Amino acid sequence: MNPQIDNLLHETRKFPPSEDFSSNAVATAALYDEAKADRLEFWAKQARELLTWETPFTRTLDWSNPPFAKWFDDGTLNVAYNCLDRHVEAGNGDRVAFHWEGEPGDSRTLTYAELTAEVKRAANVLAGLGIGQGDRVAIYLPMIPEAVISMLAVARLGAVHSVIFGGFSADSIRSRVDDARAKLVITADGGWRKGKVSALKPAVDAALEARGELGPQETVTNVLVVKRGENEVEWTDRDLWWHEEMAKAEPEHEAQAFEAENPLFILYTSGTTGKPKGILHTSGGYLTQCAFTHKVVFDLKPESDVYWCTADVGWITGHSYVVYGPLANGATQVLYEGTPDTPHPGRWWELIEKYKVTTFYTAPTAIRSFMKLGRKIPKQFDLSSIRLLGSVGEPINPEAWMWYRKVIGAKAAPIVDTWWQTETGAMMISALPGVTETKPGSAQVPIPGIAIDVVDDDGTHVGTGNGGLLVVTEPWPSMLRGIWGDPERYRETYWDKFGDKYFAGDGARLDHDNDIWLLGRVDDVMNVSGHRLSTAEIESALVAHPFTAEAAVVGATDETTGQAVVAFVIIKESMLEESAAVEDIAAVLRAHVGEQIGPIARPRDVFVVNELPKTRSGKIMRRLLRDVAEGRDVGDTTTLADTTVMQIITGQVTAK
Repeated sequence: MNPQIDNLLHETRKFPPSEDFSSNAVATAALYDEAKADRLEFWAKQARELLTWETPFTRTLDWSNPPFAKWFDDGTLNVAYNCLDRHVEAGNGDRVAFHWEGEPGDSRTLTYAELTAEVKRAANVLAGLGIGQGDRVAIYLPMIPEAVISMLAVARLGAVHSVIFGGFSADSIRSRVDDARAKLVITADGGWRKGKVSALKPAVDAALEARGELGPQETVTNVLVVKRGENEVEWTDRDLWWHEEMAKAEPEHEAQAFEAENPLFILYTSGTTGKPKGILHTSGGYLTQCAFTHKVVFDLKPESDVYWCTADVGWITGHSYVVYGPLANGATQVLYEGTPDTPHPGRWWELIEKYKVTTFYTAPTAIRSFMKLGRKIPKQFDLSSIRLLGSVGEPINPEAWMWYRKVIGAKAAPIVDTWWQTETGAMMISALPGVTETKPGSAQVPIPGIAIDVVDDDGTHVGTGNGGLLVVTEPWPSMLRGIWGDPERYRETYWDKFGDKYFAGDGARLDHDNDIWLLGRVDDVMNVSGHRLSTAEIESALVAHPFTAEAAVVGATDETTGQAVVAFVIIKESMLEESAAVEDIAAVLRAHVGEQIGPIARPRDVFVVNELPKTRSGKIMRRLLRDVAEGRDVGDTTTLADTTVMQIITGQVTAK
């Protein structure tokens, strides 16, 4: 089998930064030269300049026991102090840390001084409940200030947080709490979602009870409950109200320094079968790379910028680019509890106008959802404060990129398309907005100090113009330090394939400028008549058609070709009438893919659907679409944002 992924889609549009943006940019091209000259000294310099160390480190990297890295390991620091106290001590206590907006329209503004005071009290509450260095605390909260306060209070004590996304079930909570052997759970009665209160505490209660073959949970001694939804909840002896405990707590707490390799958090990756996979991150290296990338990729001007990353803190993007990176840099942020379409589809744009957001970081799936609804909605709001746009979570289709630039960025704001993972901890590939000539759909270049390659199955560099497997060839500061409690699984999952290179399952291609284009998960690569085709490229071709708002492509078993391309598309609302007049829309879209990429990529089937199966974080669950395409019973749908979607899609497909 040809190990390379065929490179079929060609994008030629380029957008250099404006002279004004470049001349005032935080990051210059000199960073690449500096990092290339001495990579380790480059990272040591970032760690010294961006963070405050109690004990300065003398050793940058210990790679004596690969693949287990230690960065700055003889230095000590306190992560929460770096995110809070030092800004107050520097005279910036009155700077706003968060403009928080609840879904129903209630709001709260927290300055750095106020956030620091809240975290100190919360740290005293947790210490009073027996939480200390190394203890694990599970956090299951909506997007409210207490979520950030809880994370920082845990970090302040040198303890380890495990944030569980608020959409997960009791079984998911139980497996994560058991695996981490958590002592404490912090939750809320409920949170607002899509216009109503979604209960949270009942799921925690159910998780801690006997479940199936499992007896009652044994390690959790207390559950701390934030009153948010005002919904009625059951109460046990282990339960405590957050507001009551905070009112009793001492206001002062001195942050103690911990080793740079002290564990900071475990974050469980979803979508795996069997035992959950707890990705472990530590303190000094992680915070260094988060702070550095947040500063240079978002061109941060902390005195004037208002930054908004829409990710939930239950995901890695929320950890690194809502909590740790921005707060370490003293940024002002927007934090929003609800969904983008509640109480109306222009909610996000309304918040950008209200808080004069300058930097906006969101996922391609959200951008495509807005494309589907049409530009008339964002055009109702003043988005002129925006000066920089970011994309995260999956490859962005060139047409979605162009829509984002034109409609949200007024054809002027640079777009940084960032590639990284839960495992990498922080950004690994991205344009630098004042340096890079950006290309729609391309993540482009490794961050200064990061070593990336695209290789074939034997680990050989594929060369420009070719596709293959994305690998990281040198250790990096924010890399995962392992899988919690399972070092062998860590080796096997990420290092066994190449031995000396980190590989986490993504395909990529190098264009003729040596820029990187992500092709999605290698699991999503299809083998059609001996050609290895990327779902991402075919989806991009479909979205480039004027009719299409969003597309998902899967490979289905085919007797003739091995696998056949099957596409599921959503039509833009503005195009519904026009597309309805077309006799065979599937044929039109099939022909369009053939023209854009070539006959080999033309879908065998195109199904027009109203919605795609997505998790609450916006990831498309392609395996469920594969089940439908191959006529199988649809698999587990419990992680979907809307579990009815698959019944509707199955009905639409079988009706054809």
